[in-house]
Amino acid sequence: MLLTIDVGNTQCVVGLYDLDVDPHSAEAGLLGHWRSATVVERTADELAIMIDGFLAGVGFGLGEDLSGVAVASGVPPVTSEVRKMTRRRLNADPVVVGPGVRSGVPIRYDNPREVGADRIANAVGALELCDGPIIVVDFGTGTTFDAISSEGEYLGGAISPGIEVSLNALVQRASALSSVEFLEPRGVIGKNTVESLQAGTLYGYAAGVDGICRRMMDELGPAKVLGTGGLAPIISPHTECVKELQPFLTLHGLRKIWRLNTVP
Repeated sequence: MLLTIDVGNTQCVVGLYDLDVDPHSAEAGLLGHWRSATVVERTADELAIMIDGFLAGVGFGLGEDLSGVAVASGVPPVTSEVRKMTRRRLNADPVVVGPGVRSGVPIRYDNPREVGADRIANAVGALELCDGPIIVVDFGTGTTFDAISSEGEYLGGAISPGIEVSLNALVQRASALSSVEFLEPRGVIGKNTVESLQAGTLYGYAAGVDGICRRMMDELGPAKVLGTGGLAPIISPHTECVKELQPFLTLHGLRKIWRLNTVP
């Protein structure tokens, strides 16, 4: 079994894969997946208790059931605690995406060390599923757009504030507005302030996603656009460019990276 952990700024996604199953899709061999808040203060012992609880729900445990751990993290304190947890419970180091770790994808960035680990894992996962050119749109705390060439190279991309970040910033700066739950409204023309905020945010953001994807395709050529991330199921149906949802793309990429760095 392989434990995959994607540590984002807001949430962590944990997945458990059966390594004996052919990874023909991101879901193949995925025995369970869980999402938790990213808590910077959480210790290695607390992480172990939390993950043990997740795994117990599908009949496994953090220890003898695992062959390894693969991690993509943008939060260094959490990365450090995950390393400690893995060393204590598995007596081994996790594969942490970063400098020196093989991904199989050439990085054509001015400084490859600046590319987020999740963006690399997404590129690896995308190339396991389809041929380039590909654009991966990851809807998280920030929304990232990553371009992958027909030769399987990571070319770079764009980063914009995430939809919830944008909505919360507006609410905080406008004294007449109150916090709202981000849901799909009845239509584009809101009938009250809450619906107006939801409509402007959802449909405006969807149009922005299409705009960036089209401009990227002006440089990249026609490309397949994959959507991933926690908010992808809400936003993607309202875009024209995002044709396929891959909610476990990052975990799938981590599985491939783990194999590249551990399997002879």
